[in-house]
Amino acid sequence: MNSTRRDFLRTSLPAFGAATLAPFVGTPPRVSAQESAAKVPVRTITRGPKYHWFAYYDKLQFDPTVRYCLSNAVDFEHRSPTGEDRIEVGMVDLQDGDRWIPLGQSGSWGWQQGCMLQWVPGSKSQVIYNDREGDRFVSRVVDAFSGARQTLPHAIYSLSPLGKYAVTTDFRRINDLRPGYGYAGLPDPWADRTSPQEIGIQRIDLETGEVKMLVSLADIVDVPYPGGFGEGKHWFNHLLVSPDGKRTIFLHRWRTTPGRWSTRMFTIGLDGSGLREINPGAGMVSHFIWRDPEHILAWTRHPSAGDAFYVMEDAEQGQMEVVGQGVMTRDGHCTYLPGNRWIVNDTYPQGPQRLQEVYLYEVATGRRVSLGGFHLPEEYKGEWRCDTHPRHSPDGKWLCIDSPHTGEGRQLHLLDISEIVQG
Repeated sequence: MNSTRRDFLRTSLPAFGAATLAPFVGTPPRVSAQESAAKVPVRTITRGPKYHWFAYYDKLQFDPTVRYCLSNAVDFEHRSPTGEDRIEVGMVDLQDGDRWIPLGQSGSWGWQQGCMLQWVPGSKSQVIYNDREGDRFVSRVVDAFSGARQTLPHAIYSLSPLGKYAVTTDFRRINDLRPGYGYAGLPDPWADRTSPQEIGIQRIDLETGEVKMLVSLADIVDVPYPGGFGEGKHWFNHLLVSPDGKRTIFLHRWRTTPGRWSTRMFTIGLDGSGLREINPGAGMVSHFIWRDPEHILAWTRHPSAGDAFYVMEDAEQGQMEVVGQGVMTRDGHCTYLPGNRWIVNDTYPQGPQRLQEVYLYEVATGRRVSLGGFHLPEEYKGEWRCDTHPRHSPDGKWLCIDSPHTGEGRQLHLLDISEIVQG
């Protein structure tokens, strides 16, 4: 056993009872309603009285040195945020007793994607997150060590890999149509219009503040869809810039019936050129990640294998290949570990014990390695559910998840996967 793993276990063990320690000594635990079935070392790195979570799976939570781990903190659960609710943003020092270091506060956040807190790519010290000033959403860029602060006049959604550009859309619209992902406090000024020209995918130059509209809702409904759209309202959601910084994915969604919607996936160049629909006509796309600048992994629907994970070319009528058929059989929050040898994924609550499984999938062999099942109490549902949303460290040796399985509400938990991925 290497020294890093010994140190991890030494700092982990005092926080766990005998049932949770059982996986480390070879005895399978009996999982009760308040226990996790962890199959790798797990360390809880945040604790009450506040509740902590990072939220989405496609943001940089760890700094480049893997010493600091970002988190949100809030003093309530199980209700929608209002425009008056503020959260704390901070980071955990993993080499100093998991010490909490506050960085600021945010008044623009949701349960599923937080305030878009993340490390600025390419920076060793800067973090960015969204906030609200009066009648607009903004973003704060903070140096985590010097405290230097800068405010940008727009909220951000996703950053380019070199941290020069951000892409964004209207969080007022999202909050109206998909609570949990948008921000309360400011109403959608175009709520009575189905596809306003004023709402779109925008590129923000983080150095100059210049904003460029790449495509609007009015533009996107001009792209035909079999059967049409009906009379439901449209919105954009889930933006993610490609690894080479040249293009971004976004989802186009529209209401079909109350509480339900259809989805199309598009990519577009950050210069506004080359709009492409990926897997056209499917009407269903869920979680996704870029594998490389030319390929996307996504849970979607295709005649070849039905609902499944596919690797798809970023091209019109591009090739599609099923991934994990018969193994990764349910939608989850998917990410490639560095090197693309492994995919990390999770599940929604399963079985009477409502366990959310976190697992690895080895691409070359089709092997699935379960990392554990984490109990999600029944009160975590709908908008304020707590998905695990596994995020990996830059070196691919650690995962961090959000979970309330320890009985202290949602908290951050660190999973040691080093012996698996280095084996």
